[in-house]
Amino acid sequence: MLASLVLAAVLPLTGTTIVIDPGHQLGNHNFPAQIDAPVPAGGFTKPCNTTGAATDGGYAEATFAWQVSRLVERRLRALGATVTLTRHSNRQDRWGPCVDVRGRAGNPSPGSPGADLKLSIHADGSYAAGARGFHVIAPADRAPWTDDIFAPSAQLAASVKAGLLDRRFVVANYIAGGDGLDVRSDLATLNLSDIPTVMVELGNMRSASEARVMTSPAGRARYARGLVSGVRTFLG
Repeated sequence: MLASLVLAAVLPLTGTTIVIDPGHQLGNHNFPAQIDAPVPAGGFTKPCNTTGAATDGGYAEATFAWQVSRLVERRLRALGATVTLTRHSNRQDRWGPCVDVRGRAGNPSPGSPGADLKLSIHADGSYAAGARGFHVIAPADRAPWTDDIFAPSAQLAASVKAGLLDRRFVVANYIAGGDGLDVRSDLATLNLSDIPTVMVELGNMRSASEARVMTSPAGRARYARGLVSGVRTFLG
């Protein structure tokens, strides 16, 4: 009994499985035919993937999402969680993964109950004047695709928002109504998921102040801490 209590205190996420989706592969721009190919997106099709955003200095969203995802992965593993990623490299000679593959990652299958949640990590590239801040996107309540995960995904979104706010990040001032929470029905990563899932745009890469945070190791570590805090709150 004492041993199990100690284990729960030291490794509180033991027994949980978490999918991290680092979004766009760095080399997507080198494979236009592949990433433009249509794939299922939840009752319609969308291009396999896109190239993603970048700072004015050329720091790619793919690299930012990859670096933050690896930090989140390490922190979650240290807490006892089993973690899987939708991509395993950040390279110019690779492309994908397609949005339908990302959407289905972690879903239940014969012999597997599926993951407990999925976190898709991104950054925005808005050119709107003064645009800054993060927003968390949850799936719409859309039968037969997301009606089963709508409620828990909304809870996950609220937890992730709170975790980022606790790390002194601010909600987006240019999208999602100004409260940092958005709901969308057009994203395959959300539509094809059968587990609680959110997509988080951690900030606007075109904002000079946010770009400085994103390009710094300390800033990326702060993003990771906020995301992990949100995950822990959601999992209880």
